[in-house]
Amino acid sequence: MEFHASHRYARVSARKARYVVDLVRGMAVNDALQTLKFTNRRPVHMVEKVIRSAVANAGEINPEIDAGDLYIGKAVVEEGPLLGGRVRFRPRSRGMAHPYRKRTCHIRLWLRTRPAEAESEGQSKNTAKE
Repeated sequence: MEFHASHRYARVSARKARYVVDLVRGMAVNDALQTLKFTNRRPVHMVEKVIRSAVANAGEINPEIDAGDLYIGKAVVEEGPLLGGRVRFRPRSRGMAHPYRKRTCHIRLWLRTRPAEAESEGQSKNTAKE
């Protein structure tokens, strides 16, 4: 099963958010939250909220699901609109104006459950080797 959550119009550039999302993509939920706890980047709090929201969505849809059984299957950061919809200007030396953009992004991720058959097959293979 898949469970989805998103944070739209996050007030951070997509490039900065992608760095944090790339750290946790493919990890188990508990490991991802632990990794984010010790990461010193601004988008960490936004990504953490999205992960917790997806876990809550999973709990609403299927109350029997444990957070330990979930992993981050797909995570995407897309560019959002510029805040204010246009370029703003800041005064610079010699009477010039310097443009700057207030960027936003959309952080979306999907949690997936690990298939039960694959886990049991993997355990039986490990025990056969021993």
